[in-house]
Amino acid sequence: MIRPLPLLAAHLLLALVSLAAALVYGSVPLDAAALGRALIGSGDDLAHTLLWDVRLPRALSAFAVGGALAIAGALMQALLRNPLADPYILGVSGGGAAAALLALLVGLSGLWLTGAAFAGSLLSMLLVFALARGAGSWTTTRLLLTGVVVAAGWGALISLILALSPDSTLRGMLFWLMGDFAYAQHPLPALLAVTLGLAIGMALARDLNVLARGELQASALGVAVAPLHGGLYVLASLLTAVAVTTAGSVGFVGLIVPHLIRLVAGGDHRLLLPAAALLGGSLLTLADTLARTVLAPQQLPVGVITALVGVPVFLYLLNRRGAR
Repeated sequence: MIRPLPLLAAHLLLALVSLAAALVYGSVPLDAAALGRALIGSGDDLAHTLLWDVRLPRALSAFAVGGALAIAGALMQALLRNPLADPYILGVSGGGAAAALLALLVGLSGLWLTGAAFAGSLLSMLLVFALARGAGSWTTTRLLLTGVVVAAGWGALISLILALSPDSTLRGMLFWLMGDFAYAQHPLPALLAVTLGLAIGMALARDLNVLARGELQASALGVAVAPLHGGLYVLASLLTAVAVTTAGSVGFVGLIVPHLIRLVAGGDHRLLLPAAALLGGSLLTLADTLARTVLAPQQLPVGVITALVGVPVFLYLLNRRGAR
């Protein structure tokens, strides 16, 4: 196992490198000198506009969304006690995507689109929680099955919306569904959300470590299991809702990042959560940079890049887990 401080230092260095690459590379590359001048407010207007109005907000948004998805994935895996659980598995992203597509269908954009995505995510979260709880307490199995069914329902609604959409809006809808940071110009809400989510997760880290040993043992050691389950679900859902609101549906980050860290550093959530936030943010920032540059000036949906990387990694992890 890698020791905590070297691991966090390596992830912090990767985060800085990924942010620097996002600022330098694009359809119009900026060298180090031009970037430095733009950072201090001098230099030509093009470099200043590219840095402050386009690349920096987009890079920070990508980093925040990646961190939020990775934290949500770690929390969801602790909640369901399954290291291959995904933060989108409970239908939160489906609700946000359906609401956002409805907003696009009626011609809304900007803050209306953002508000619709967040409202749909919250609605889906409340719906799954209410249905899973029913007339009594809920279990992780009941929550999982309810989330899968609700996600399938949202998927059917999304297919219906796409089938009814005019050709003029269909391309934008598909890009949004596959993940797109083209309109992510306000990273502050996502940065605040991932910071708050990490702080709350770190406060719950000891209880999460105990919960990993089983619910009965956690209860015997004084952990309030039912409130912890509810808190984990709400926190993971809200982080996923923020990610969906900012960039649409971006898959595989929350699935593979926590598991990769467990392979090299173990399952201590006091290390897992901050490392996941840094690694998730770095990977999604690099993926977005690649999506902007590989076919420049044409841009790819960032979800395509994460899927191309995530599918083989997921299959490898699945086979490794099956072998064990």
